[in-house]
Amino acid sequence: MTPVRWSARDVVSHLDEVLNVYGSAMNYSPSLVEGRRGILVAHTRRPEFRAVGTFDAEGHVVGFGYGYRGEPGQWWHEHVRSRLDPNGYRAWLSDCFEVVELHVAPGVQGQGIGEKQIRLLLEGVNRRTTALSTPEGGESRAWKLYRRLGFLDVLRDVVFPGDDRPFAVLGRGLPLDDPTP
Repeated sequence: MTPVRWSARDVVSHLDEVLNVYGSAMNYSPSLVEGRRGILVAHTRRPEFRAVGTFDAEGHVVGFGYGYRGEPGQWWHEHVRSRLDPNGYRAWLSDCFEVVELHVAPGVQGQGIGEKQIRLLLEGVNRRTTALSTPEGGESRAWKLYRRLGFLDVLRDVVFPGDDRPFAVLGRGLPLDDPTP
């Protein structure tokens, strides 16, 4: 299962499958997942939007990821910015590609799909940094992947509206293959 680059149109054409992977990977209720439908479609129109998708042998979506250039005025950007001091903002978000979602269906996790997806997603991104948020807990596969790739703590224990779990905001320098995060 190898990820492929997706256009905004590809994401929208596979939206039901994407939302299914998202909901199962994050353990979200169907109503919360359905509420993300319009948000995800709107995200496809953001500056420098890019996406990846992974299919199984039967052609079903088993993983996806997407992101875009972070800018003032965007919900996640502002939520994180409000918790950073000016130096932290300049260091992490002033020239940042935000990885908005990166998920693999639970039944195929642990096969390297997430790493392939994030590498393809960030390949050739012309930004100084990348940042993302992930549920707290250093034992998850996602958490271990981000640490292995050199992601550092930007903020810890952030609660985002709509999810009571604490999240970590992690970041690193680009390109991803640069050993200096």
